[in-house]
This record gives sequence, C-alpha cells and structure tokens, in this order.
Amino acid sequence: MTGRLAFVESPVQLLNVLEWAHARGRGPVPAAAPAPAPGPDTAAAPAPVSGPGAGTASGSASGPGTGSGPGAGSGTASGPGAASATDPAPAPAPGATDGLRDATDDLRIVVLSPTDPMSRGQLRRMAQLARDEGFAVHWQEARAGRGALVRTLRELGGPLRAADRVIVGDPFSRYVQLLLTLFGPRHVTVVDDGTATMEFAAQLAGGERLVRWHRKGDLGPRELVLAPVTSMARRRLAPGPGRTVEIFTSLPVQAPPGTEVTANSYAWTRDRFGPPALTGGADLVGTSLVETGVVDADQYLRVVGRLARAHGATRYFAHRRESPEKLHRVAVEAGLQVVRPDLPLELIARRGPIGSTVVSFPSTVVHTLPLALAGTGVKVAVCEIEPEWLRATASPRAQGFLAGVAGTASGADRLAPRGPGADRLEFG
Repeated sequence: MTGRLAFVESPVQLLNVLEWAHARGRGPVPAAAPAPAPGPDTAAAPAPVSGPGAGTASGSASGPGTGSGPGAGSGTASGPGAASATDPAPAPAPGATDGLRDATDDLRIVVLSPTDPMSRGQLRRMAQLARDEGFAVHWQEARAGRGALVRTLRELGGPLRAADRVIVGDPFSRYVQLLLTLFGPRHVTVVDDGTATMEFAAQLAGGERLVRWHRKGDLGPRELVLAPVTSMARRRLAPGPGRTVEIFTSLPVQAPPGTEVTANSYAWTRDRFGPPALTGGADLVGTSLVETGVVDADQYLRVVGRLARAHGATRYFAHRRESPEKLHRVAVEAGLQVVRPDLPLELIARRGPIGSTVVSFPSTVVHTLPLALAGTGVKVAVCEIEPEWLRATASPRAQGFLAGVAGTASGADRLAPRGPGADRLEFG
C-alpha cells in the first residue's frame, strides 16, 4: 500500500489538509497549470439588503503572497449592507489532473462535493489553491442525485484500497464513516473541521458514540439504520493493532492513549499570505449557531448590535451557512456591512485588510486566527454565550461545549456581559 488520500467536504478541511502537508515537510514544488476555465458552480448570494452601513467592503485572498493570480478569490459586500456573491468558481483546467491519476506528490485530494452553493464556491477556490501548490485534486459529485453513492464508492474504491494513509476532515460525516467502514486504512489522520474536533477526541477517549455536539443524540429512524456504520467507523478511527491515528489540530483536545496529536500552527497560511494591512477598526465574525438551532435569533441579533456599538465595528464576516434572512437583519438592525468571504476566514484575514480587533462568538476562529495572524498586532476577542441566549430545544451539551471553546482559546481575549441585563460587553 502506498500513497496518501484526503477526503474533504468543506473549505476549512481542505485548508487544513494543505497545512498538514506543509507541516509534514513533504509538499511538492508548485507546478504550473493552464489558466482555469469558468465552472458551473457559482456561490449564490442572499438578496441585496438595505439599511444603515452603506458602502463597499471586501476581503480577498489570492495566489501566494500576491494580490492576484491563480486561485484568487474575494468576498465582497457592496451597496447598503449588501451580502454579495462571488465570481463563478473555477473548474479544473483542460488537461489538468483529476486527482486520482498523475500528481506531483503522493498526496491526492478528493472533494466530496456538498450541495450548498456557498460551500461549493469556496471549495472550488480552495481546490485551485491546492492545484497551484502542485497537488492533484479530484472533484467528486458525491451527492448529485440518485446513484451518486454507488458511483462514488465504485470510483474511489481502488484508490482507497491502495492508500497507506487516509486524511479526513469530518469524522462525523456519514459519507466518511461509510468509506472508512468499507475500506479500513492502516493509518488515519483527522484534520480540523471546526470545533467538532474537540468533541470527536473527547468521545473517542470516552468510548462514546459519535454524535455532533449540537445534536441531542436521540436515535431516530435514520440513526438506527446507520448505527452499525457509525460503530464500525468509530473503531476505524481509534488506534489499534496495525492501525495508527493522528489528530492534526489547532484546538486543545483530549485524545485517547495511542493517538498522535500534531499541532497545526497555520504555518502554510503565514508563509503564503500577508501580512495584512490593518484598518484600525473592528470586525465581527458571524456564526451559524442560529441556523443549527442552538441560539435564539432575536437574542443573537441584539448581541451583534451591542458588540458593533461597543467596538465600533463596521463589517460582519458571515459564516457560509448563515441564512440570507438573518444577514439582512444584521445589515438593517446592526448597521453592519455583511461580507461573505469566498475562502476560509484565516486566508481572508491574513491577506487583509482586517480590523485591528476581531470579535467572534465561540467557534474555531478564536483558536485559529491568533495563529494565522501571529505577529500582526491584531487582537482577537471571543464573546461568551449566555445561557438565556440558547433556544429551549438546544442540546443539553451546548452551553458546556461552547464555554469550553471560549475558555480554552488562550490566544483570544474574553468578553462577557457586566451586571444584570447589561447592555455592554466588556473584556473579562
């Protein structure tokens, strides 16, 4: 068995695969590639919104160390608080490797394409950055209607059987779990895909069933059918005789004995981009806690407005899963320009321009941005989630998990309300 095969389903997963390859010191010399042709996927934007915060803002990331070039992308917000789309996402150039055949390195990256346009657009641009680094990238329409699952298993079965190491970004993904169940690799690496890495490591160490932290964990009909797959995948993700497991992460994790934990310092990002120009103001980072049913929408919007006033923020970097309706309210009610980045925020921030202060709710970025922006003078702050902001239907584990994400972010300052019903958020 030879070679390394990575499966990614989100832009951040692909970024962290590149970070892993860089940390291993076995990345290839960048290979020249033909100019990319426009692809069919365009990251759809919310409808334009109106209200305070008029103007134009942009966050961009491009080829290594430049303001333009292959793989360039930008997230823009124009007009009165508008949430803007991105340019059509590039497709692989004619004659370029498809990721399962020739490559300049033995690492092959397979994109198990999601369905939502924003994720697809960001992934297209990240895939181009990976190709610019000389890696082979194969775009797999793994969710393209009936027959997609069988077709995907047929096309990936051979490479999976031949791979000595498999790198995955989301151990909770049913697709990844099925692939690991059918084709058990000798060596597995798990890279970060948001804060789920913390929960995965804790559940693995505790011998628990793999359940995303924001879900209640009840076994519905679908979960009961997939329970054998999840159980087998959990065993394949644990170290054992003839199998090693590595967690490559920027987060504090409690890994089970025998698991190798490697720190992700975002060295590739710092080497390839920036340093950024600083605006001198503050930027807010959005979250999908409302969309995942954890935080009440009205409470969230009230806090966003308070943060904007307290820190003089003018821009709001939206999470790719935030709804157009909520972003419209952010623009109108908080007076913020909504920016929809078309690359992971670590790259957008490193390229700049970025605020001198970046304020976020508990999420991966309060751990990753201090690393990506090391030495730039940017201050990152995390706003803790108060119990009264949670929805009644939120998972019982939500409050503790989010508090842990905020409390362990050693590179970020902590913000907390002061006094009963406080209308201010201060450094705690």
